[in-house]
Amino acid sequence: MIKKFISFQWKEFIRSSSFQKGVAIKILLFIAAAYIGVMAVLAGMGLFFGIKKLIPGIDPMIIVNSFIIFWFFADMLLRYFMQQMPVMNIKPLMIIPIKQKTIIHFLLGKTVFSFFNLLPLLVFIPYCITLLIQGYPPFKVLLWLLSIITITLSLNFLNILVNKSNTVFYIIATALISSLAMWYFNIYDITRPAGAMFRALYENPIYILVPIAILAFLYYLNFKYLNSHFYLDGAVSKKVKEVNTSDLSWLNRFGALATFLKNDVRMIWRNKRPRQVLLMSGFFLFYGVIFFTQKTYNDMPGFIAFASIFVTAGFLFSFGQLVPSWDSEHYKMMMSQNIPYRQYLESKWYLMVIAVVISFILSTPYIYFGWDKYAMIAAGASFNIGINTFVTLFGGALNRVPIKLNEKAKAFSNTQGFNPTQLLIALPKMLLPVLLFYIPYYFTDYNLNAGIITLAVSGFVGLAFKNYFLTQIEKVYQKGKYKTVAAFDEK
Repeated sequence: MIKKFISFQWKEFIRSSSFQKGVAIKILLFIAAAYIGVMAVLAGMGLFFGIKKLIPGIDPMIIVNSFIIFWFFADMLLRYFMQQMPVMNIKPLMIIPIKQKTIIHFLLGKTVFSFFNLLPLLVFIPYCITLLIQGYPPFKVLLWLLSIITITLSLNFLNILVNKSNTVFYIIATALISSLAMWYFNIYDITRPAGAMFRALYENPIYILVPIAILAFLYYLNFKYLNSHFYLDGAVSKKVKEVNTSDLSWLNRFGALATFLKNDVRMIWRNKRPRQVLLMSGFFLFYGVIFFTQKTYNDMPGFIAFASIFVTAGFLFSFGQLVPSWDSEHYKMMMSQNIPYRQYLESKWYLMVIAVVISFILSTPYIYFGWDKYAMIAAGASFNIGINTFVTLFGGALNRVPIKLNEKAKAFSNTQGFNPTQLLIALPKMLLPVLLFYIPYYFTDYNLNAGIITLAVSGFVGLAFKNYFLTQIEKVYQKGKYKTVAAFDEK
């Protein structure tokens, strides 16, 4: 029966109407995965000797066991935001004599064949081979590797539970963030108990029974959850909820655009995926911390300019690049109404501008790192408002991949709304501000102010040509209007 399921999945994949349309995306994702895989293998091969060179006199296995906990922390975060639960259309299967448990086992088995589960193998198998070559006990090394694989699979099934319950997510997120914060500020060194635990797995292989038991328990919890939510009536029945309305009267100051802005705000508030995108765009505010706290980048102002753009561009890059895909479910209806295209586009522009302004206000604490860096952030905000907003809207005209707002999806992993064109559109948004800063900076004997002023002025120039840019973008949208409607209408 499992062989039949695999056959069904393959036929569904190649017969999908989006198969040919998504070939380019799949090729790009395959290339990216291959590159990451090769880097992982090289990292695993050089891990032992790299640690031995950096920290001579200490067994590399002790260092790995102490800090591998951070690998699993990162694994959990990436899984939550990027990994999806593989699904299959179970409705046709519910009316034919196939055991419910068989279908559920197949669904859970599919999650094992994930790149997130393959990546540890690409790192730790070469590392363990190196250990064997260096004379480490084969039995201990192999069982230690098996324990790492078992913990990885446990995180795989834990991620499914976390995504089903916000409560579980908040508990685990709080634990992870607090542990990292205490380690960073030298309050509590989490590497000591973690190192002891993983050293125990290496020194006493019998302890591998513990991660195996945890894996079995998590698998059972997932099986129990899916088994209790497998019925068709639970999927098609509608839940009655009390409608909560929000006071958005403050948007009335935008006149005719207020209706569009209110609809966008309600869409973000009421749907999971745009709400996740909004939440994650807030993390861009901390992008400057990576560069501003490192002395290495003080002599590389081009990187500082790059980081300054990202500080205020979180919403612009994450939400804005998926215009008009956010409206794909009712785009046909909108286009059949007497709605001026210009107002629709201008409302999206104002939404991005408001987000940049709010991000700039929230970035005020960066004054701590110096007024020059805060001025760089201000110049980046000017560029984002005057240039990047228009580039983003133009890229939306070439984006014809629909988004299902009500579908349970990750904010970053779901390829809905993504196409290779977005990669090309992203290049000028990231590289152009760096060039606008660096060229005058270089030709004025490394005058930082010259680069900042040029970057800021470019934003004001873009604002001066706002009407012209919106008119040209509107023409592009009008030209591809019916192609977009047809693409969004595809199932």
